[in-house]
Amino acid sequence: METSLVSIIVPCYNQAQYLDEALNSVLNQTYENWECIIVNDGSPDNTEFVAQKWCAKDIRFKYIFQKNAGPSVARNSAIEQAKGEFILPLDADDKIAPEYIDLALNAFNNESSLKVVYCKAEKFGDELGLWNLKPFSLYNLSKKNMIFCSAIYKKSDWKRVGGYDVKMDRGIEDWEFWIAILKDGGNVKRLDFIGFYYRIKKISRHKQFDEKTEKNTVEYMCIKHADFFVNQLGSSIELNNDLEQTRSDYRRKLKSKKFVIDVFFNTFLGFTIFNNKNDLY
Repeated sequence: METSLVSIIVPCYNQAQYLDEALNSVLNQTYENWECIIVNDGSPDNTEFVAQKWCAKDIRFKYIFQKNAGPSVARNSAIEQAKGEFILPLDADDKIAPEYIDLALNAFNNESSLKVVYCKAEKFGDELGLWNLKPFSLYNLSKKNMIFCSAIYKKSDWKRVGGYDVKMDRGIEDWEFWIAILKDGGNVKRLDFIGFYYRIKKISRHKQFDEKTEKNTVEYMCIKHADFFVNQLGSSIELNNDLEQTRSDYRRKLKSKKFVIDVFFNTFLGFTIFNNKNDLY
């Protein structure tokens, strides 16, 4: 595993002005057995020119083009061609620390049960400072994502779950992907160092994720992973005193798709289904 090939996947759409910084952080990795596949997702800017410059600089960089289809399709297209045992997605406007891959593979080497390895993160650009993300647990993951897209995982797990869901083309596809590969078991490790740098911009895909789009996207995710949300949120729900259902009756009711969605949104939006408001984001 210490010599395993790592495939770094860099989708790019209208981010050519940042691409040099992202790829330079790849080139500076202390771990040298990597390939980096840059995916031009039908970008109208000079992404191809920048990418080809890096391909000429180092043969480990590769370039592919696709018609604009969004990050899930772009990542899947590149991972299909990737030769690495491990996958590291990297958005074209972000950066990774030089020792990130080295330390992540050491973790995989030491713990065979690991499925995902990530690290602490720092914001840069229009906002500076540590990116404070909640510690990982499946319960926390059922309420909010705390693993950024640039975590390292095995290609075999990507293949097992069918890759990134192309129906989630409006956002939070990373959150759904982590649920898909982790809900049936496997451990997660967050390295105790800052190894990922997340660029904050005034305009971004995340900031354009309006309330209606968010609700529709999360609803789709709830239905797809109803079993996961039942197992995590259902086990923490406290029944109101005036309800006569037993917990088992309640959990049976929870298996209906509509009720799963209602429960999730009550949790996600901070309504009253939980007695302990401190459990809510």
